[in-house]
Amino acid sequence: MKITLFDSELSKKIAQCLLDVAAIKLQPTDPFTWASGWKSPIYCDNRVSLSFPQARIVIKNALVRLIQSQYPEAEAIAGVATAGIPQGALVAEALDLPFIYVRSKSKGHGLANQIEGKVVKGQKVVVLEDLVSTGGSSLAAVDALNEAGVDVLGMTAIFTYAFAKAEENFSEKNVKLVVLSDYPTLLSISDFDEETRELLTAWRTAPDTWKQ
Repeated sequence: MKITLFDSELSKKIAQCLLDVAAIKLQPTDPFTWASGWKSPIYCDNRVSLSFPQARIVIKNALVRLIQSQYPEAEAIAGVATAGIPQGALVAEALDLPFIYVRSKSKGHGLANQIEGKVVKGQKVVVLEDLVSTGGSSLAAVDALNEAGVDVLGMTAIFTYAFAKAEENFSEKNVKLVVLSDYPTLLSISDFDEETRELLTAWRTAPDTWKQ
């Protein structure tokens, strides 16, 4: 399935909102180093937006609109730990729906749950993620929900880097992903000279070898 942008104009608003609160930082000449070792001109931490009430409301309302439009039959929201938990809880509250969340792996103690909250087999669930890069951890959460007997309608996220690898991974799993904003939109609203823009565009094409 193709990863889709919910609304192009809303996408610009969300990208600007994330820039305004420094949830997204761009440093093309002084790149960040990810845990994977990749060099990156962008660092995105959407949890920062939670500290800014106006940004938090804008993002919450946009996610609510997206889910009502794309997943009107949703019966519950599932957040992906950890960053998808607060956003998912806000959205579930706004929609008056049950909320659960999915750990990266089962707890090593207690009930050893991977999914926290009341799991209802056959329940139609939308998975909420804050950020999608290659999609590996997000799709692992979908797998866990499927194994628990939940009917996963699809996923939504605040932002994606729009890597070809993510498109490939979601297509392979046949999981629908609709996002609020993405990297190409971010570049479209940012004022860069042509050389810097080409540098930033090249990163998305080959993030694993960029500046290596």
